Amino acid sequence: MKLKKKIQKSIEYLEPLFPEMPETAIVLGSGLGGYADTLKDTVTIKTKSIPHYPVSTVPGHKGQWVIGNINGTRVLAVQGRVHRYEGYTLKQVTYPVQLLASMGVKNLILTTASGGLNPDFTPGDLMLITDHINFGFGNPLIGKPDNLLGPRFPDMTEAYNLELRKTLETVAERENISMQKGVFCWVTGPNYETAAEVRMLRMMGGDAVSMSTVPEVIVANQRHMNVLGISIITNLATGLAKNKLTHSEVTEMADKAGEKLSRLLTAFAQEIGS
Repeated sequence: MKLKKKIQKSIEYLEPLFPEMPETAIVLGSGLGGYADTLKDTVTIKTKSIPHYPVSTVPGHKGQWVIGNINGTRVLAVQGRVHRYEGYTLKQVTYPVQLLASMGVKNLILTTASGGLNPDFTPGDLMLITDHINFGFGNPLIGKPDNLLGPRFPDMTEAYNLELRKTLETVAERENISMQKGVFCWVTGPNYETAAEVRMLRMMGGDAVSMSTVPEVIVANQRHMNVLGISIITNLATGLAKNKLTHSEVTEMADKAGEKLSRLLTAFAQEIGS
């Protein structure tokens, strides 16, 4: 079935539940789903009930949409995403973004738990993503042009919207929240990187690494959405860290830093919604 028909089936199911979509959606990465609990007057739906929507298999990803108000601003929180390492194609991984764009979402905020490549970073830091490098060596836009819902060759000069980045920095300063800035690297996983791979990523300009986000950013830019990316540095990458890495460590640190991120997202959503 063509992508357009799949999306139409999803929209037919969702429209009676969500007759008016917020302009801003926030995708919550591993261990970051708690932000949705701060929303008021919420409507929640399990994403497994949405036709053609991929189901997350990763702990810390609830798999639901939560629409609600935060200080008078309506937002949609996507609790959980899917990844290529779960066995999904990149078209399936990015299906939620295609659906959000088709339903009128204009601003897409992507959050992710990441390993720190920059030795100046500390676990618990927030990093504003300024650009990315695709080390997954795949692209969700590959395919016949009649199955695309945007330009075949989208420009990526400003993959992460400059105006949104400036607004976030202003909000962070006002809220007294320190924030790093850097280049994000996408790898497929699910294993963590070797020390040699970490050295390579760092030498090539990377500051943080994770197993998500970049495919979603590519599709969001193709669909002319305004993209903002924020990483929580949950650990130092292999070779920089003293201990072996585990997924439970990643989600634990994401939980700890989640309060700071929630406060930043709340202030930011209110700023762009005013």
